[in-house]
Amino acid sequence: MVRDAERTRKRLLEAAVAEFAELGIAGARVNRIAEVAGCNKAMLYAYYGSKDQLFDAVFTTHVTEYLKRVPFEAADLPAYAGRLFDYFEENPAAQRLAVWYRLERPGSAHLDAVVDVNRVRLEELARAQADGVLSDHYPPEALLALVQAVSTSWSSMNPEFDVLAPADRGRRRAAVVDAVRRLIAP
Repeated sequence: MVRDAERTRKRLLEAAVAEFAELGIAGARVNRIAEVAGCNKAMLYAYYGSKDQLFDAVFTTHVTEYLKRVPFEAADLPAYAGRLFDYFEENPAAQRLAVWYRLERPGSAHLDAVVDVNRVRLEELARAQADGVLSDHYPPEALLALVQAVSTSWSSMNPEFDVLAPADRGRRRAAVVDAVRRLIAP
């Protein structure tokens, strides 16, 4: 039987997304990931080296997909906020992976892709502020943090909040877009 290395890697990544999103790095088990992927642990280690390196591959894949699906526009932050809201509403595993990354990797080496994209975004925000397209009430780094926090606020709430708050996705999205519009108003 001929092995399809690329297909095995893909199955391992898919199984790892589910495992890491649910249990984090510390709680994830290589045995379960390999079993769900339909291969043995040796293949996982051969392709990814370690559980930590597998998590890095999963998170890097998540970041790459996020960057493709949620284009950033400094000149239209409300639209960006809406796209960001949509992405995390439609991909709850992505939100959980990001939380696990922040919780379990606070002192780790930074992912170059994330540093690079944030550098570009901050430069675009500074340029939009200098050109008068955006208010300079907040410095670029504060503005980016606030827009991202507002955009992910609903997807990061405790589930019990749904008992008290409107569960209508359209209303939640509209609130995010409006809040960002007000945040950047002169």
